Amino acid sequence: MSHDITTDLVTLRDYWRYAISRFNAAELSYGHGTHTAVDDAAFLVLDSLDLPIDTLDPFLDAKLLPAERRLLADRIETRVATRKPSAYLTGRSYIQGMRFFVDERVIVPRSHIGEILFNEYGGEFGSTFLPDPFAVESVVDICTGSGCLAILASKFFPHASVDAVDLSAYALEVAEKNRQAYGLEDQLTLHQGDLFAPLSGRKFDLIITNPPYVDHEAMDAFPAEYRAEPAMAHDGGEDGLDLVRTLLIEAPKHLNPGGGMLCEIGRGRDILEAEFPDLDFLWVETTEEEDAVFWISAEALGVKAKKGK
Repeated sequence: MSHDITTDLVTLRDYWRYAISRFNAAELSYGHGTHTAVDDAAFLVLDSLDLPIDTLDPFLDAKLLPAERRLLADRIETRVATRKPSAYLTGRSYIQGMRFFVDERVIVPRSHIGEILFNEYGGEFGSTFLPDPFAVESVVDICTGSGCLAILASKFFPHASVDAVDLSAYALEVAEKNRQAYGLEDQLTLHQGDLFAPLSGRKFDLIITNPPYVDHEAMDAFPAEYRAEPAMAHDGGEDGLDLVRTLLIEAPKHLNPGGGMLCEIGRGRDILEAEFPDLDFLWVETTEEEDAVFWISAEALGVKAKKGK
């Protein structure tokens, strides 16, 4: 009979320390909102107990109830045994403090675009390249997954109608839960389909998109944590840019003058610039990357203002 660790581990600090040791010994992989065993263990313990995920103090030495001890022990063991991302075990993920429901129907939200929106619109002087948020009347999020970027768009563009598209009906079930959680039934509309196909030729002031962009070589090397996510949400083709190319070709038909597209592409900058030498990409630096996201204006894509405007 195996020893019951819940008789020995009593405080939050005990379970955090224990999780770190177990995660290191198991050589787990990270990247779903955390980057180390220390951070992942903290997230799993805190979120499981409905505590703020960035605040260990003053909770570290709080004694846990028997049910809480069992919950943490079970989730730590599940994280090691299954190697599923911790967000799948708690059912929640966060972007800049905003909480989203997640499960295996979607990838765990971690787009750089969320950081960019907060940085560009959270300051005193507004964005240096994105449009005036109060002037934007229409936004579309292509490949929405959990709906997190569409929900952020609803926050930052209060006067805009927001549409969100995904090929996966399963992903849209998750997006619907998040839409309801934020009370956005009137502002945010979900569509199932391939990229712009379900939008009936409509045009938008802003396109945001975090499409599948992982190349096949990288997918072949995925650790178990990434293999736990839907493959179609990662698969960008042989070089990772199949959908990005299509988006660049199709976007001009769906942009209003003065608008543009914010697109995350991973590591394909050199390929993209070589294939589209006439396009004026603006590469947006984030905390972790210098060229994983580009902004391109409608005018750079060849969208011309109507005469008389």
